[in-house]
Order: sequence, then structure tokens, then C-alpha cells
Amino acid sequence: MTSEEKPVLTGPRVTLRGARDTDVEARFRLGNSVEIQRMFGTDPGQIRELTMDAAKAWVESQKKEQYGWIIEADGALLGAVRLHTLNLVDLRANIAIGLLSEAHLNKGYGTETLRLLAGYAFDVMGLHRLTGRVLDFNARAVASYIKVGFKEEGRERESARIGDAWHDDIIIGLLSQDLERLP
Repeated sequence: MTSEEKPVLTGPRVTLRGARDTDVEARFRLGNSVEIQRMFGTDPGQIRELTMDAAKAWVESQKKEQYGWIIEADGALLGAVRLHTLNLVDLRANIAIGLLSEAHLNKGYGTETLRLLAGYAFDVMGLHRLTGRVLDFNARAVASYIKVGFKEEGRERESARIGDAWHDDIIIGLLSQDLERLP
């Protein structure tokens, strides 16, 4: 499924859509926030200023994600979300979300995005289960997943090295019957 063929998923405030060439400038303006990149597991000492070439590469990589969408609200690019490692025998996939706009953190956009994509995965794709990973110190992300209905299923102890510190990865899962759906 190409970026143009992806269905547009619309919630009360969030729209999930395929990536477009016009997203490059918006991605460039968001830059590489040290706080956000750390929540993704990037060593703060390794974060560099985002270049226009890197913004173009990011948009091109989003276009190639078969089950990946740009997160947009009020016409602004907020980040991206995707399903990956799809297993059609077991009807499951992994989910990953990345909000890149500091101005849109702590406002429920991530939670709405997770609900939209999970609803699509379960209701349209017929999946039964979604799995995700989140760093133990990313309280915002953990809270968002829990609001949607995800449960903590385990931990990989000290599986992420960020700078000189080790952190756990929390393994979270959502079954189709546990999704807290959008009204």
C-alpha cells in the first residue's frame, strides 16, 4: 500500500494519513528535541541538529512504511505511527508511535492516535493483538498506552543503554477486546 493508497483515519482531533513530499518542511521545523529523542532511546550526547536532508530522508522512510501514517492535528505534523512485524497467522503486529512536536505533548494526541490505529488494526485488518515497547522512564508514553487499554506484560531489564545509564524496556500488549475505543 503506497502513501497515496493508505486510508485516512480521522478522530476528534487527530488525522492519520500517508506521508507527502510537502511534509519535509514541517518535519524540518520540528527539529530534534533532546527531550523527545531521549524518550525514543537516543543518547542525548549523540543528538544533532536536524538537517533538511535528514528531514527529507525521514519523510521518504515514512512513505515506505506499508502500515505507517503521519500524525496531523489542526493541519500541523505531529509525528508518525506505524504497525510493523505483522503476523497474519497469529493476527498480531507491533505498534510504534513517535510524537515529535513538544508543543503537542501532554494533550492527549498520542492517546487518540493509538486508539485510532488500534481500532483500524482490530476492526479493519482483523488483528487480535498489538504489542509495543516503551522505555521505563517515559511516563507520558506509558500512561497513554494504559489509557488505551494496553497492559504491562513484562520487562526487559537493562535492555537500553542511553549515555552511561541502563534502562528497562516495558513490554505492553493490547487484545482487541481490551481496546478503550473512541466515542
